[in-house]
Amino acid sequence: MEKENFLLKELNSLSKQISSTKGLPEELRERLNQMVDRLNIMANLGHYATEFDTLSRYIQTVTSVPWDSETIDVLDLEKAKENLDKNHYGMQYVKDRILEYLSTLILLTQRGKDAISKSPIILLVGLQGVGKTTLAYSIAETLGRKFDRIAMGAIGSSFELRGRAKAFPEAEPGQIVKALIRTGVKNPVILLDEIDKVSGELGLRADIMSILLEILDPKQNVSFRDYYVDYPIDLSNVLFVCSANTTGTLSAALMDRMEVIKMPSYTDQEKIVIARDYLMPQIIEKSGLKEGELEIAPDLWPGIVRPFGYDSGIRSLSRTLESICRKVAREIVEGKSEKVVLTADNLKYYLPQ
Repeated sequence: MEKENFLLKELNSLSKQISSTKGLPEELRERLNQMVDRLNIMANLGHYATEFDTLSRYIQTVTSVPWDSETIDVLDLEKAKENLDKNHYGMQYVKDRILEYLSTLILLTQRGKDAISKSPIILLVGLQGVGKTTLAYSIAETLGRKFDRIAMGAIGSSFELRGRAKAFPEAEPGQIVKALIRTGVKNPVILLDEIDKVSGELGLRADIMSILLEILDPKQNVSFRDYYVDYPIDLSNVLFVCSANTTGTLSAALMDRMEVIKMPSYTDQEKIVIARDYLMPQIIEKSGLKEGELEIAPDLWPGIVRPFGYDSGIRSLSRTLESICRKVAREIVEGKSEKVVLTADNLKYYLPQ
C-alpha cells in the first residue's frame, strides 16, 4: 500500500511537470501524457517494473529541457570592453577580434536580423593555458548569457553528443541537451572545448565530426534530434564557441564554418602582471587570507612565474600561487606567524616541489 501511494504521488508530480513546462511542443506533451496514463494503469494494477523508472526518468528529462526559457542579450560594446580588460591582460589583437565579432552581433540584432545564424562560429586556437576557456566565458558574461562547457576530448562516441534511445539500458541524453538543461535556457553560450582532441578511431571521429557539422550549421541545427529526447530541438539560439590547440586534425568542412582567432602564448613579463594583478588577489581571497598577510618582493616574481622552465599558459602558474597561499594559510592557522614575507632565501620552501 505504501509503495502504491508513492507511485501515485510520483505520477501526480509528473503530470504537474508536463502541464507546467513552458514551450513544450503539443505533440510531445501529448506523448508524455500518454506515458503517464500507461504508468497509471501499471500502478493501479500493482505492477512495478523497470519500465516505470525508464519512462519516469524520460519524462523528467524532457520537461527539464528549456523549450521556451531564454535570457535577454546585453548589447553594450563598452561593457564588452570592460569585461575583456577586467578578465584578460594584454592580447589586444584577440580582444579586438572579439569586439569586432560582438559588434556584428549587435548591429544585426538592432536591425532586426537573426544575428546568430548569420555569424560564423568562433574557433579559439592556442596552446593549453593561454585563456581560451576564460575568453569564451567573457563572451557569455558580456552578452548576459548562461555559459556551459563540453570537454570534447572526453567524447569517444557519437552517442555522447546525440544521446542514446530510451530503449537501451544505458539510455541518457547527449551532452548538448545536458548543457541546455544545466543552463536552464535555450540560448546559452556553449564552449565545445578542444575539438581537435576528439578521441576514438577514425570512423568514430568522422561520426562525431559530422554531428558537429550539424550542430554548428544554422540550416540544420534548428531541428537537432537527440536520440534520447526523440524530438527536434531548436539550437539556432545557442551561441557556440569552439577551441582547439591546433587545427591540423579538423576537417575542411568544419573549418569552413569557423572564424579562427589565434591566441598567442604569454611572455614572462605578461605572466608577472597577470600573476600579480589578476590571479594573486583572487587566490588570496579563496585561500581565506587577508590583505597584508602575504607579501612578495617585486624581484621574486620572475622565479615564481617560471620555476620549472617555459610554460605557454598560466594554469601551472595559478597552481604555483595556490600552493604558496595554502602554505601561508597553514602557518597562520598553526600560529607560527601572523604575516609571511617571501624572500630569495625562503622562496624555494613555498614553491611546489
